[in-house]
Amino acid sequence: MLAEHLGLSQTTVSLVLNDSPSAKSIPQETRNRVTEAAERLNYRPNYFARSLRQSRSMSVGVLAPDLSEGYFTRVMSGVVQELTDAHYFYFTACHDWKRELIEKYPRMLVERAVDGFLLLNTPADHIAVPVPVVALSAHSAVENVTNIVLDHHLAVQQALSHLHALGHRRVAIMRGPRAIPDSEFRWESIQRVAHELDLKLDPAHVIRIDSAAWSMKAGYHPMAPEIGYKPMKTLLEKTRDFTAIFCFNDIAAIGAIRALKDAGLSVPGDVSVVGFDDILSAAYYSPSLTTVRQPLGEMGKRGAQMLLQRIANKDKDYPNEIVMAPELVVRESTGPAPAKDKR
Repeated sequence: MLAEHLGLSQTTVSLVLNDSPSAKSIPQETRNRVTEAAERLNYRPNYFARSLRQSRSMSVGVLAPDLSEGYFTRVMSGVVQELTDAHYFYFTACHDWKRELIEKYPRMLVERAVDGFLLLNTPADHIAVPVPVVALSAHSAVENVTNIVLDHHLAVQQALSHLHALGHRRVAIMRGPRAIPDSEFRWESIQRVAHELDLKLDPAHVIRIDSAAWSMKAGYHPMAPEIGYKPMKTLLEKTRDFTAIFCFNDIAAIGAIRALKDAGLSVPGDVSVVGFDDILSAAYYSPSLTTVRQPLGEMGKRGAQMLLQRIANKDKDYPNEIVMAPELVVRESTGPAPAKDKR
């Protein structure tokens, strides 16, 4: 045992190795002896004994629909940074929108004694757990859940006002799949903002990402550009009477741009395209993508911070919702509407 080897008490060794605030009262020379001996002997503190003393496992569960490039990777960059700094471990489970997994995985993680849950784009309505829960982009009006959400009205206002200022009056909309909680909230905002701008939404110009295509059961990745390519291609086969399209996310927008180019149309010469999220590749696509930037990394960081606060102080009152602000990023995929469309 390390304490016996050094001729020190177990308490002293434990305080130093666990970097306890109380360790500051221990002479620096003693602290150096403990850390040097621990490193030399490859000593590891008893994790289970420590977690029992703290009544915590120092781990959390993270549930997400998929682990794809885009939303998940940007959010997790903030989550990982915050949890790592707090010396927390995390289990990540992907449910692929399967109801049985959304219900099963939380139970499995509770059995593994996680201290709380982060739900990414995953509704909390069917998740009953005895630990704190923080949900990102889930819009779950559930007790014991803090929601981190985007200001969708402002986001849509930024996107449609940008297109309106460029002279676009015939704007197509690519809605998100029904499974995604953000989809309906953003669609409601689109309708309100269009009314505010006196921008008529033609039902013939409203398309939707197929919910089946969003699932990995469809045979390709749910975040492949094909989710936007197919509905855009279908729309173009019916009509070309629009000069801009506002897409549910950047991956769909990239697919839409490909469909427009395959149809012999230029972006933004013939059709302007606006995405959503500002994924890492958005600035490097050709043309670079005009998009509404969700502060995904900051949302992940804020969600992890809130979860750790709730774990540490379970009896305090916490807000049901924390709203984050978006930012329009204008790049090459949007431009003035063709002269005949301006009026």
